Amino acid sequence: MKSSVESLSATRVKLTVEVPFDELKPEFDNAFKNLAQQVSLPGFRKGKVPAKILEARLGRPAILNEVLNDMLPSRYGEAVQEHDLKVLGQPDIDIAELEDNDHVTFTAEVDVRPEIEVPDFAGISVEIDAVEADAEAVDHELGHLQARFGTLKPVERAVADGDFVSIDMSATIDGETVDDATTEGLSYEVGTGSLVEGLDEALIGLSEGESKEFTSKLVAGEHTDENAEVSVTVKSVKERELPELDDDFAQLASEFDTVEELRESIKGQVEEQLKGQQATDIRDKVLAAALEQTEVPLPESVVQEQVDGQMQQLLSQFGGDEKIFEQMLAAQDITREKFEEDAREAAEDSVRTQLFLDSVADIEKPEVSQQELTDHIMFTAQRYGMDPNQFVMQLQQSGQIANLFADVRRGKALALNICKVTVTDSKGASVDPKEFFGEEAGEAEVEATDAE
Repeated sequence: MKSSVESLSATRVKLTVEVPFDELKPEFDNAFKNLAQQVSLPGFRKGKVPAKILEARLGRPAILNEVLNDMLPSRYGEAVQEHDLKVLGQPDIDIAELEDNDHVTFTAEVDVRPEIEVPDFAGISVEIDAVEADAEAVDHELGHLQARFGTLKPVERAVADGDFVSIDMSATIDGETVDDATTEGLSYEVGTGSLVEGLDEALIGLSEGESKEFTSKLVAGEHTDENAEVSVTVKSVKERELPELDDDFAQLASEFDTVEELRESIKGQVEEQLKGQQATDIRDKVLAAALEQTEVPLPESVVQEQVDGQMQQLLSQFGGDEKIFEQMLAAQDITREKFEEDAREAAEDSVRTQLFLDSVADIEKPEVSQQELTDHIMFTAQRYGMDPNQFVMQLQQSGQIANLFADVRRGKALALNICKVTVTDSKGASVDPKEFFGEEAGEAEVEATDAE
């Protein structure tokens, strides 16, 4: 077999492969064997028809077609390996020349990973917000803790923001009752905005037994995003009574004896949360700065594949109904052209980031242990709210294990380079990125640098 490669662009190549017929004996043997199982001829047992008789019965073109279908994948793979091509997606294969009993030549055009010049991360500097657990942030967290231990008591007054109410609701469209939007005795915390738009404003000021009507868009059911006339009636009003913020509360709600000890502990928790945000900011800003210095040619077929994938995933949420999808866009005042433009931009950003991090990983060559891959799979399953075993089965069935392996590899490679970057906070203090992305950071560094 002879093969050559021609560069068509920075992201696409054309392979030309010539295979002599004397190398195709295994494929001819398989072709006759397979076709013999499909043909029944008088006087011959199934599968035992001689090759010459089989060829005379089916014709030479049928034999050659079977041989080519068997030959192309393996010879294409050999050519890719021979030229060390990092292919992306499926090739477009054409038979260029077929000389029976002599040779066959085919071409394969395919997108490949482009050559990318990775910048020196040591020359990158970024600034992030300083970690500062101020009193307001600590009081906010303390308020959440108090709310967990609060009690609800009935009140005889109008509804106020933050109250807990029991309500009856109904909705009509053009005078017809919408069953999906009708409920009785629903418990609701006023001010959360977790139901229909306008409900909070309608409730505030109502007293027990009073009703109010308002217009709102429905958020679920058959009439999603349609305007409806909504009626709400207050059945009861309760307010949350918070426990006193004292030493007794500290002992009830935590392992601490005093409220000051509890406050210091919460302050430390807030600072840890802010440090987690710092890690995310460092990653995002370093990656953005590196990409800004890097030219990454984009393979069109890979970008289009991601755009199509996004579209199919979204359409599947509407049962594949294009009309409902168009209505959803119209309800959000988005044109189909604008949606597709945004989808393409997101796909381009995703492909650009992935190709760049693959190039970084090729330079760093980080090793990915089985434990790191397992931890990443468990983390991803948890993020999707799936059972880990079921998630692994889906990955195996769809052949996606390699993609998660690549995610971990990219994350480790980026983490190694983030440690070379100069980081300062908004107060001018130096921040050591190794605290977040060094060896001691462990699995956290992989999750923090997971490619989008």
